[in-house]
Amino acid sequence: MVATLRTNSNVAFRCAFHVVWCPKYRRRVLGGQIEARLKELIHEVIAEKGAWPVEVEVMPDQVHLLVEVDPQLGIHKLVKAIKGRTSRVLRQEFPSLKSKLPTLWTNSYFVATVGGAPLDVVERYVENQKNR
Repeated sequence: MVATLRTNSNVAFRCAFHVVWCPKYRRRVLGGQIEARLKELIHEVIAEKGAWPVEVEVMPDQVHLLVEVDPQLGIHKLVKAIKGRTSRVLRQEFPSLKSKLPTLWTNSYFVATVGGAPLDVVERYVENQKNR
């Protein structure tokens, strides 16, 4: 996957992220109708925030999201919005989640940038700018 070069009014960017988060206590509660609804909600939030989904995969005890995000929005704000909306809606629509968990998601998540040149290549490029 190569992230798309995108622009907004101030910035040209290519920002893709792999994000992973889990239900509280790593409970295996994300299957069947909950999984399908979770994917719908994730896509809704991504569209509302003006980001671009690449891939969403839900496993019983974790969610993997590959997404391109405008740096003015930021990945943290997007993840916070996704986790907040999905927790609220899923717990309303599936009451069994309320009885199994005090909250749907853990507070933490994993995020890594995706694509582009390896860090050492970019580091050398920046170091050598004055020598050009």
